[in-house]
Amino acid sequence: MFVNERKSEFANQLSTIKEMMILNVKDIRIGTGLLVDDIGNMVRFYRDTLGFHTKWTGGDFAEFETASGVLSLFMYNRKEFVKAIGESYIPPKGINQTFEIAFWLPSFADVDLEYERLSKLGLQFPTGEPITYPFGIRNFYVADPEGNLLEIGSMNET
Repeated sequence: MFVNERKSEFANQLSTIKEMMILNVKDIRIGTGLLVDDIGNMVRFYRDTLGFHTKWTGGDFAEFETASGVLSLFMYNRKEFVKAIGESYIPPKGINQTFEIAFWLPSFADVDLEYERLSKLGLQFPTGEPITYPFGIRNFYVADPEGNLLEIGSMNET
């Protein structure tokens, strides 16, 4: 009897949770915001090195155009952000190990070409050359000037 009561209780809780969900996650667009120390240096890297277009002309906020649409990749000055949330400023050190930004290219060949191009610029590649994994992704990682990990990869062999 106890097991059936627990199943019924769980079913009621699940029903309540579903009623509380007002968002259809299939309609949600995700944006990635980077909190940065030197927005000028970071804009130059993402614009001039990686090739993202931006209309940024200065200030504490920059947005980049991507195929994912408006506000899919943006930056905000970290010092201004911590003021807004009432926290102390603590500058990060080294490679950011809390997240990555993935840039998906059309093919494995594009991954290799981008690695060749970026490797001529003296950038840091924490995992080295591109690798093809058994689960079908070919990628490499590069660190931006503030240590954020960028995955450059593809899921298409051709």
